[in-house]
Amino acid sequence: MRIFTDEIINAVCIHIAERRGVQPTDVEVQLSWDEEYGYTAELWVSGRSQYLIESNLLEAIEQYMFSYYNRRVFRSDIRLGLNEDEGEFWAEISG
Repeated sequence: MRIFTDEIINAVCIHIAERRGVQPTDVEVQLSWDEEYGYTAELWVSGRSQYLIESNLLEAIEQYMFSYYNRRVFRSDIRLGLNEDEGEFWAEISG
């Protein structure tokens, strides 16, 4: 199974909203990738920015898959990727 940019962003928004006690619509997320840091996300909640590293993204996807697809997956089951031509992020979920 593969999820794409919009669902990854939804997963992060829901995850952060639950941790911060805000609505998912109060969270803004921008995904990125670079050679030094790998997959990251910058997010804004209540006017404050924060960076998430890849392990945080994988945790959000794990919880999203369980809550919305009723699938128990582990970080080792998730592989992140980027189609640079289209600017589309994806997460391949195996298992």
